[in-house]
Amino acid sequence: MLRHLRALLASQDFPGIAPLLAALQRFCLAEAVACPSRATVYKLMQRDPAGTYPVTSLPPSVRAALYNLSDDAVVPGAQLAFYCFNYGDLAATHFAAGLPWLPLYQAYRMRGWRRQSQGLLRAVLVARKVPHVPSAL
Repeated sequence: MLRHLRALLASQDFPGIAPLLAALQRFCLAEAVACPSRATVYKLMQRDPAGTYPVTSLPPSVRAALYNLSDDAVVPGAQLAFYCFNYGDLAATHFAAGLPWLPLYQAYRMRGWRRQSQGLLRAVLVARKVPHVPSAL
């Protein structure tokens, strides 16, 4: 069940919580396993690993935003988004805005944001219709 839920969450755009839960419920009924609650799905969305990115595969502007990492490092998606929005130039921010929705969702909840940088990420999340992101502070 967890593998199937992770596959549902791995899409580029947020599928919507109702369709996601319906697909998960159909899978759980077919497999005769207990279906998690909506709250459990939201908790998993907050802490499940959302992909990793080798530093060597990233564009130069993004690598510059990750100034303190060596070339052989592998960066979690949420951390990549955080650094691109907080410390990157326009090209790095543009790259991060195109990441799948889940690392952006997780990055938004991290501590240490600069106000304007988090505002820009908030605008991206609202435009992509990601849940539970306030449109203004």
